[in-house]
Amino acid sequence: MDLGIAEKRALVLAASRGLGLGIAKALAAEGVHVLICGRTEEKLKANVAAIVAAGGKADYVVADLADAHFVDTMLAAVHHTLGGIDILVNNAAIRKEGVLDNVSLAEWQDVLSIMLDGAFLCSKACVPSMRARGGGTIINIGGLTGHSGAKQRIHVVTGKAALAGFTKALAHDLAADHITANCVVPGLIETERGQHSAVNPQHHKDRVRLMDRFGRPDEVAAMVRYLCGPQARYITGQSMHVNGGVLMP
Repeated sequence: MDLGIAEKRALVLAASRGLGLGIAKALAAEGVHVLICGRTEEKLKANVAAIVAAGGKADYVVADLADAHFVDTMLAAVHHTLGGIDILVNNAAIRKEGVLDNVSLAEWQDVLSIMLDGAFLCSKACVPSMRARGGGTIINIGGLTGHSGAKQRIHVVTGKAALAGFTKALAHDLAADHITANCVVPGLIETERGQHSAVNPQHHKDRVRLMDRFGRPDEVAAMVRYLCGPQARYITGQSMHVNGGVLMP
């Protein structure tokens, strides 16, 4: 099925593994030129090679969202490599666990700065190019716990809930520019977890799944891919849940 996004240009944050990589592959399969971002050059190179081998167009930029200059690094890559941008996928997050009494202010700020400051700064930086190109798409990758709450995740729950609000604010501010903003909210997805993630998150143990399996990254990526296409131009400000029925908001 042709989704009408061929020749679009996308920046996908945190695409070294998991959901970010799945989203980048799904967009590239539709003819989108993807620029993937992450901290590990070896993984990014391998991911680009895999996308290109499958017939897609991809490049990478090494950038750490904890670095104050990361936006400048990514913007330079966007303009040099892509020549502009149509799609931004804000996927960067760290998912630590800890009860309130044990979460330090530094840990709180670490989680929220990557998740929220990163999404804010990247969106602000990419919007001028989208306006110049006549419109665009911003996708924020939210989280189940931002809508349901969870034990031992006070910083992550707060950040993911704030992303849903950030999405609504973007939708209001950018509608006149033909830029849509939506939040895709994965449920329990089987992914490779990074060093900042709990191996077996507590909230996974507390959920009752209607479907007897975890979701796959490609199932989340399918929603992202659809929201980037011309059929989704009337969808903005929404939180789109891909969770197999584990939560019905």
